[in-house]
Amino acid sequence: MSHAAQNFPADAFGDRFDLKDLPLPRPPAGYAVQLLDTDQLLDCESGRFIPVRSIGLTALFETFDDAHFAACIWVKNYCPDPDEHRLAIVPAGFDPILERPILIYGVLCGQP
Repeated sequence: MSHAAQNFPADAFGDRFDLKDLPLPRPPAGYAVQLLDTDQLLDCESGRFIPVRSIGLTALFETFDDAHFAACIWVKNYCPDPDEHRLAIVPAGFDPILERPILIYGVLCGQP
C-alpha cells in the first residue's frame, strides 16, 4: 500500500465492491471516482475532475484499489480537510459509440 493511501480507511470513498458481484443494469467497464453532487469523474491522466460527457475523458480504473489510490492522491493534493472530500467510488460503463464513460449508479447527491 502506498504512503498516500495509508491514512485513508478502505471505505473512505464508499464500501468496497467487486464489479463481478453487482447486479448492474448495464455492463460495467471499470471503477470511477465521482465528485459528489456533480456529474464529474476523476480523469486518470490529468488527475482533474471532468464532466462525464466530455470527449477524451479517461475515467475508468481497472480495480477498486486503483480508484481508491487515485482518490487518496486527489484528496491529499486538493482538500485542506480530508474528511470533507466529497468523493465516491462508483461502477461505470463505457459507451463505444459516444466513446465516453457512463455512470451506472453514480451518486449525484452527497446527502440522502
